[in-house]
Amino acid sequence: MTDVWEPTLVADRETTVAEAAARLARAAQDHTPCTPVRDLLGAADISLAYAVQRRVIGERIAAGARVVGRKIGLTSESVQRQVGVDRPDFGVLLDDMDVTALTAVPSDRLLQPRVEAEIAFVLAEDLDEDELDVERVRSAVGYAVAALEIVDSRVAGWDIAITDTVADNASSGLFVLGQQRVALTEFTPRDVTMRLYADSELASEGDGAACLGDPLAALLWLARTAREFGDPLRAGQVVLSGALGPLVPTPPGITVRAEMSGLGSVTATFSPKEPQG
Repeated sequence: MTDVWEPTLVADRETTVAEAAARLARAAQDHTPCTPVRDLLGAADISLAYAVQRRVIGERIAAGARVVGRKIGLTSESVQRQVGVDRPDFGVLLDDMDVTALTAVPSDRLLQPRVEAEIAFVLAEDLDEDELDVERVRSAVGYAVAALEIVDSRVAGWDIAITDTVADNASSGLFVLGQQRVALTEFTPRDVTMRLYADSELASEGDGAACLGDPLAALLWLARTAREFGDPLRAGQVVLSGALGPLVPTPPGITVRAEMSGLGSVTATFSPKEPQG
């Protein structure tokens, strides 16, 4: 029996969105992963899944969070294979997800974390114009930095279809930005090579071409998609452009370091995790 539902079988869209959002919110609040939400959404209705994402993010904004950017997910074929999906998606970055300034990544805020090394673009201009191409998005980038995205899933066992991860804010968790700011005139994103070390052991490697062929192509995809959703990218926002190599688990206490040609390195140490009481 297939778990793919046709959108026409969703009897009450608003009720469905509310139920899926509430399940994901409870999982985050209770620190207990939940069952997949595709039993409510089906496994193919992407627009319904994004409606859930908007509700989840809207509730966090209402509670005081502030939007600082976006993330592009599932841009690498290796990551798509790891989580069992076949297309990119996007999520929203909030200010409380940026743990760059902390001495350690707070493991107690995470459920099932994994890390991936990425190029982060920081925008100097809005991307809300009619004509969007690679050169336009390139010109809008103020600078780039090496970044670590700590992805996480509120869905138990990472048992996700595309609708599960989209609804769950593209399986977003936290992120860490490197200190070295580099203009696009100084390096070519698709030519970047990356090595990710976990406690000094090489755990993942890849390059810019693994990210939809070019991280700037990923940025263009996001710029067009965000505008279609009526919420275009804005100056000052951070865009995590997608994984350059396979995901790596991050248990409490581990230290990860990504080295990227032309961008330097970025390091994160995960705190010991206190038992949930």
